[in-house]
Amino acid sequence: MTNNRHDLKDISLADQGRERIEWALTEMPVLSAIHDRFAKERPLEGARISGCLHITTETANLARTLKAGGADLVLCASNPLSTQDDVAAALVQHYQIPTFAIRGEDDSTYYRHIAQALEHRPQLTMDDGADLVSELHKNRSDLLAGVIGGTEETTTGVIRLRAMAADGALKFPVIAVNDALTKHLFDNRYGTGQSTLDGIIRATNILLAGKIFTVAGYGWCGRGIAMRAKGHGAQVIITEVDPLRALEAAMDGFRVMPMLEAAAISNFIITATGDKHVLDQAHFEVIKDGCVIANSGHFNVEINIPALENMAVKKHRPRSNVDAYQLEDGRTIRLLAEGRLVNLAAAEGHPATVMDMSFANQALSVAYLWEQGVDLENSVHPVPSNIDQQVAVMKLAAMGLSIDSLSPEQQAYLSSWKEGT
Repeated sequence: MTNNRHDLKDISLADQGRERIEWALTEMPVLSAIHDRFAKERPLEGARISGCLHITTETANLARTLKAGGADLVLCASNPLSTQDDVAAALVQHYQIPTFAIRGEDDSTYYRHIAQALEHRPQLTMDDGADLVSELHKNRSDLLAGVIGGTEETTTGVIRLRAMAADGALKFPVIAVNDALTKHLFDNRYGTGQSTLDGIIRATNILLAGKIFTVAGYGWCGRGIAMRAKGHGAQVIITEVDPLRALEAAMDGFRVMPMLEAAAISNFIITATGDKHVLDQAHFEVIKDGCVIANSGHFNVEINIPALENMAVKKHRPRSNVDAYQLEDGRTIRLLAEGRLVNLAAAEGHPATVMDMSFANQALSVAYLWEQGVDLENSVHPVPSNIDQQVAVMKLAAMGLSIDSLSPEQQAYLSSWKEGT
């Protein structure tokens, strides 16, 4: 269903979407508290915001919070296979938030939706992968003068934006929400860890115990995936290009080896690096028969799918979200979710509990930008530490946990160099 204010699969799914949005909110107490505060204080009054985000139940609650704060908000999808169509319908029907997102949309529709979100003439942007910011700079530079700032939620997006800033191409300040401690220590590790395994199991229904399970990349996402796979009884291998992370993985008890060696013995290979062609033709030439490959990085370029297509003599779909590629020598490689984010394409994405902290950071960072963005230089900025700390304090309180505080004597000791042994 399309008009100039939305493009959806089916508006009749709105009631179902609202039920699931409200269910997710029960696990998002920090964002709920910010919503209530925003509704009273209206810190975003008059702000035009365009967001290119995963259209999920948790994102819907972020959007509701921003709207409660006075924002005029438009959303589009940041990944063709992550959209939850019932959520998109509910955003339009029940929350009056224009949304352009259809699960499974092709590339031309995807970029048309971004263009429609940019027609909102945003003063603030929110991104999951930096596609919105990229399109804004490449194809709608006429709008740049009106943009105060933006936020970025993903590792991949932050990498792209830092490259833009290094080239002098970034024309407004962006806050790297991804790098907040209350985001990547929890969302990336516990959220990606659980949801990636959820997607793999839903897609394949293969027992992980006893299987050889390779994770490409030992950043926070890779750590979480490895930890959860180990918990399922898998024998976990880590591949890395960073010697420090490789050493850490070894010290954490995982086998470490090059991908070319791992591919020959693995039952599962999951990419989580943010780079391209982590699984490439050379790996497909030696990969174990029947290996399941999937991506949990932001874009589907981590797996060289064109190379796999060229090598295959036959392709079929034995299950939803599984494409089986038969090679000339008879081996079969099983690709999940078309190489896109397996946790969102084959499952429901991160649990709401961890997204509570991520989107709390997002909401507070957007409000910070609206107030102070004009004074920031055109580069990638960290989330202000007071926001990160505030989110942690609120989350602890929501969990019913209390911690110690420093006494004046302890504070004085830590700030002085004169007292020693």
